[in-house]
Amino acid sequence: MIRKIKKYATTNTLVVFGIILGLVFGILFPELALKQKMIGTAFVYFLKMLVVPLVFASIFVAILGLGSIEHLKRMGLKTIGLYILTTALAVVTAIIAMNIFHIGEHVSNVGLEYTKAATLAPFSFESMLLSFIPTNIFNALSEGKMMQIIVFAILFGVASLYLIPKQKEVLGSFFTAVSEAMLKMAEWVILLTPIGVFSLISYVIAEQGIDVVFGLYKYVLLVVGVILFHALITLPGVLRFFTKVNPYSYLSDVREAPIMAFSTASSAATLPVSMRVVEEIGEVDKKTASFVLPLGATVSMDGTAAYLSIAVLYIANLAGVALSLGDQLLLGITVVALSVGVAALPSASLVMMVIILNQLGLPIEYMALIVAVDRILDMCRTSLNVTSDLIVTKIVDEFEKRR
Repeated sequence: MIRKIKKYATTNTLVVFGIILGLVFGILFPELALKQKMIGTAFVYFLKMLVVPLVFASIFVAILGLGSIEHLKRMGLKTIGLYILTTALAVVTAIIAMNIFHIGEHVSNVGLEYTKAATLAPFSFESMLLSFIPTNIFNALSEGKMMQIIVFAILFGVASLYLIPKQKEVLGSFFTAVSEAMLKMAEWVILLTPIGVFSLISYVIAEQGIDVVFGLYKYVLLVVGVILFHALITLPGVLRFFTKVNPYSYLSDVREAPIMAFSTASSAATLPVSMRVVEEIGEVDKKTASFVLPLGATVSMDGTAAYLSIAVLYIANLAGVALSLGDQLLLGITVVALSVGVAALPSASLVMMVIILNQLGLPIEYMALIVAVDRILDMCRTSLNVTSDLIVTKIVDEFEKRR
């Protein structure tokens, strides 16, 4: 254990250096930073390569290990309930912060246009629910449709519980081996993290430019402030409330996952790292991590929910529209409700923002004013999404150990 902690501590130190050097390199040598994008992209591709087989095998093995549908139901309800709770707390924090600081002055939307919103297919709850069901599991696997993969893996795992012991043993051994092989490959990819992080950060800084951030500094600072508050105050408080675990010691141990999420801006790409660190360093049982983390990578959206709440209220201020307490309550309920389901759709955060703006009667054109810093804030909110996954996984694991 001590050797593993030292190994991850060394990697984390190198990753921090990679972030700092990436920032400096992106500012001083933007042209070179733009040209070396392929290095960071290859790093993310290697991580994403592992996700589909890892998610499918991990969920199947976890369900088979639980042994009964009753146990699966208990763990599933706890997991979904905790994810909804943390998302709701993130939304409440964001709305309170916007009411305290009230940033955003009224500007005209004449000449503003956000054409990307027009490319979205019309949204309906019927289409959202149907999108959970894989009509062709091989197509879902090849295209990485995570919600469909999770649904099929759960059904496949439940069906396997009814097989004779010999058949269950064969399937369990096979998918356990697949999961272990994917995690071994993840170990190799993790060694490339400092280089990948350097490449990704320097490219983003060179592409976005520091001037863009300064132009919207109040908006950026508020989003980042809420994300940090939720990550360092709210989530540790939730972990402490439900368990006796020292939240800051735990978060320090598994910090590589949020750092990776910040660099890649992808919960899915971070999943192999999250599973490795919570099991090896966070002392979470493999069955719990294998079920809770893949689900969280798809439906847990604390960072996205907080960001959307601030963005919508900011757009309301830009449009000169005063939202009542009832409107803000409706905003919060909508964000929490959509955060679980819309994750299965392409461009999830964009879909959610368009739905909410239409529901509140706010002009979509104002999205053009904030999209310039979306890539940088996406890194921050993804890091919070993963932090929430780590917290919920630890809570569920502690519940399971008590039982």
